[in-house]
Amino acid sequence: MDLRGGLKGFAADSSRSHALTFGIAEGALTEAQAANMAGLFPAIGFQFLEAGFDNLPSHLDILFTAVDGAAPEEIERAVRQCKLNPAAPQTVFVLRNADLSNTRALLQSGAIDVLPAPVGETALALCLERIVARGKPMREASRPIGQLVAVLKAGGGVGATSLAVQAGIMAARQVGRGGVCFADLDLQFGSAALYLDMAEALTVSDCLAVGEFLGDTQFATALAAHGSGMRLLAAPRDVTALDALTPQLTDSLLTALRRDFALTIADLPPVWTAWTYRALQSAVRIVLVTRLSVPHVHLVRRQLELMTLQKLDTIPLTLVCNAVNGDRQNMLSIRAAERAIGRPFDIVIPEDTRVMETASNQGLDIAMVRRGTKLEKAIAQLVDVMTAEAMAMQPVSKTR
Repeated sequence: MDLRGGLKGFAADSSRSHALTFGIAEGALTEAQAANMAGLFPAIGFQFLEAGFDNLPSHLDILFTAVDGAAPEEIERAVRQCKLNPAAPQTVFVLRNADLSNTRALLQSGAIDVLPAPVGETALALCLERIVARGKPMREASRPIGQLVAVLKAGGGVGATSLAVQAGIMAARQVGRGGVCFADLDLQFGSAALYLDMAEALTVSDCLAVGEFLGDTQFATALAAHGSGMRLLAAPRDVTALDALTPQLTDSLLTALRRDFALTIADLPPVWTAWTYRALQSAVRIVLVTRLSVPHVHLVRRQLELMTLQKLDTIPLTLVCNAVNGDRQNMLSIRAAERAIGRPFDIVIPEDTRVMETASNQGLDIAMVRRGTKLEKAIAQLVDVMTAEAMAMQPVSKTR
């Protein structure tokens, strides 16, 4: 008996009315399991899938798909798919080589359930019972989720925070008031609040105090706004242990920020931890900032090599050389630095110490200090890159 064909016909049978349609990816469930569940849950239509995750039928409500806990790249791909594609069907993962860490990561990413493989009939039936009790899930296509851009430093002293702050101010004008958030996640030496003259802004430490309710925080109203309209989540006022954030808390925080803002710019510390890695995983773009010097060229190479090792090299990267002037180029040319790094700079930011420091000292947009500078034009190039994904996700019409 061809159960696969029978189930396909059952799912498409117009004489039956199904409250939910489940898609079963290859290797997730057997045909016998699906047939048994079809008898127990007549409100569910089951459909075996041949297409990949990127080409799913639009009518699916729930997707069952298999993932291997022993293959980190599969887990990373599954986590990113859940986080970055809210319009996809809600997902139940069948996890081979299951462990607590991977189960938690998948659930934190938005999976509605994780079932260890091989899936027992009782566990499967209880899972379906919970899903049916919730009713038909709401698809989020009408509410685009925001985008995260992570700013990474090639060592200290590269001016990444002041550059990112000015990019955020400029981006707020493009995206619209309240659409941009700057999250200063440099827990020990973050200075964005000072550069914006917002010393009393809500801090990461304040947010961590709410514990498990972090993801429920309404950041669109909780965060204070700069004069440009950009919202700020400030770094702690006191030096804070780097392990105060965990991958799980980072997931909750960034998911909530992406829910409330079209664009979140996350300024990361110049160190690697489990939670900074998770933040980079969640980004649609990484902006790596360096300066024109031999030590910084070597630090860039180390960062790029580490990103490749950690399989982050599939995320679009913008390499920025900051604060370039004639004296620096006399000591080390742009071309020589690019040859040493093994790739060109995407954006070169000219040095304009007077304008940048005046803006930073007073919490101003650099355009309010002096308009039309080469510095402003170069930062505008960076902003165009940083906002591209966010602008593409904005709804065409605001009418309801």
